[in-house]
Amino acid sequence: MLNTGIAQAPWQSILGLAILGLSAVIAGWYDGRYRRIPNWLCAATALAGLAFGLWSVGFPVIISNALHLFAALLGGMILFRVGAFGGGDAKYYAAIAAWFGLGKAILLLLCVALSGLVLLIIWFSYRRLAGYQIRKRAGTGLDGLPYGIAIGSGAIITMMSTFSLV
Repeated sequence: MLNTGIAQAPWQSILGLAILGLSAVIAGWYDGRYRRIPNWLCAATALAGLAFGLWSVGFPVIISNALHLFAALLGGMILFRVGAFGGGDAKYYAAIAAWFGLGKAILLLLCVALSGLVLLIIWFSYRRLAGYQIRKRAGTGLDGLPYGIAIGSGAIITMMSTFSLV
C-alpha cells in the first residue's frame, strides 16, 4: 500500500504502479526512438496521477500533488530555458510529479537523478562500444540522452518505495 497515512487496498497500489509503469514504458520508448515525449502522454500522465490520487486517497492529496506538478513544471521550464533540460523532459517530469505529493518531491528528484546517472553510464558505455565518435552524426540516434527513460524509472522506484508492508 502507499504509505500515505490513509488506508488503501493493496490492489489500488498495484493498479497505480501499473498505470505509472505503462506511462514510463511509453515515454521511454518515444524518447529512446524519437528523442521526444509527446504532449498527449504528458497530459494523460498528469491527469491520471491527479485522478488516481483523488480516487485512491481523497481530495486533500490532489492539492499537494497539483502543487508538486506546478512546482516541477516551473523548475523544468527554467532548466529548459537555460538549455539544461529538454522541453518534453520538463513536461514529463511535471506530469510524473502529479503522482506524488510535495512530501515526496525530494525522493522523486533523487530517484530520477540516480536513474539518470545509471542511464548516463550505460549510454556512454554503449556509445563507446558502438564506436561512436564525439562529433554528431545525423540520424544515428546516439546524439542525445533519452532522459525520459530516467524520469520513468525514477518514478517507478519512488512509487515502489512508498509501498508499506504493514
